[in-house]
Amino acid sequence: MSPTIERVASDERLPTEVDVVVIGAGIVGSAAAYYLAKRGHSVALLEKGIVGAEQSSRNWGWCRQQNRDARELPLAMRAMELWERFNGEIGRDIGFRRTGLVYASNDADQIAQWEKWRGTARQLGIDTRMLSGAEASAMTSGTGRSWLGGVHSVSDGKAEPALAAPVLAHGARLNGATIHQDCAARGLDITNGAVTGVITEKGSIRTRSVILSGGAWASAFCRRHGLRFPQASARQSILRTEIAPQLLDALYTPDCALTRRLDGSYTIAISGKATLDVTPQGLRYARDFMPMFVRRLKALEFGIGPSFFKGPEAMMGNWAFDKETPFERIRVLDPAPSRSAIALTMARARALYPALKDVGIRESWSGYVDSTPDAVPVISPVAGLKGFVLAAGCSGHGFGLGPGIGHLAADLAVGDTPIVDPSPFRHSRLIDGSKGEVGEF
Repeated sequence: MSPTIERVASDERLPTEVDVVVIGAGIVGSAAAYYLAKRGHSVALLEKGIVGAEQSSRNWGWCRQQNRDARELPLAMRAMELWERFNGEIGRDIGFRRTGLVYASNDADQIAQWEKWRGTARQLGIDTRMLSGAEASAMTSGTGRSWLGGVHSVSDGKAEPALAAPVLAHGARLNGATIHQDCAARGLDITNGAVTGVITEKGSIRTRSVILSGGAWASAFCRRHGLRFPQASARQSILRTEIAPQLLDALYTPDCALTRRLDGSYTIAISGKATLDVTPQGLRYARDFMPMFVRRLKALEFGIGPSFFKGPEAMMGNWAFDKETPFERIRVLDPAPSRSAIALTMARARALYPALKDVGIRESWSGYVDSTPDAVPVISPVAGLKGFVLAAGCSGHGFGLGPGIGHLAADLAVGDTPIVDPSPFRHSRLIDGSKGEVGEF
């Protein structure tokens, strides 16, 4: 059920002391470790399972500025610049290509929303253009569809989910960081309201700075230390085809979205189709998320399953740091994909592109998209705990924004000039009532 991903070797010895410990080796944590190590800081990158094995390898692979919430847009722009540099800096192909992204629809309201977004894009000089129905149909030749209109984000693109986090972790190691897989962080050593170390299942590391980039697990980790972080995760099912005829590099339609992989296969998903499991954590933060649930009710299904009793949103209590923790019981969060969702996704893709009729499914998987109540990430120090930076709640935008999020988290952890204004991503907005509206995209 897990998607194929490139593996990274672990370092055998845990360091006794480092400048920064990064907890969670998805794309955000791996990018943060890379930028810290590149600046000469000693870094330990901890991962309870495998580098990049959770949501960082379970997404579409899109790297975009198009349709970003205005609060995220400056970070998205910088992230695109960072994506473009990795191949040269690290000496490995991370799969990033500025292929352009094509959106096509017959929904007049959706097209109007894309047109409205262009006002923000023009102010920042983003290269995007609206498509007439004829232009959208011409750009999606092979579908046989006629479209009302669309949009083409000319300079956006894609990267390879199987490579991104592992290559960044490799880059961090080249610059001196150590990588520790199957090494769960059980908790923090705290003295007088400040971080003094990290307790892992393999021993403790002294440090005065920690970045938590734990994805869907971040809220539970925070709660163990008395920190409130409203977070909810929706479960989505995605598939990857066998090698297929060349269609488009990246296409969104209301029926499904397709992304061509480096080997000629396609990642295919249905945008917004997800299951929200009822869990103890979900009930705890239900009021915080009510505006989002109301806005996105049509796209969500609700269910009760194993995640009520185990996983990042289950009832965990205050686990002891000298015994096995929930992080060690689930090394990789790997929920079973919905068979009906996978069948529907492939059926829609074949109806959209007849050339896929005889193309089989190579892999299918499910993953948890962790969100904040306003669908904007938290990249921020947390009041009351000096030396602790939270980088989570990416709300389905974490892959494309990942290099920017990691860079900003690294900046905040060591007091460097932030790559962008960090105020839209402050943690305090979620607990003091100052958060803005739910993100549109």
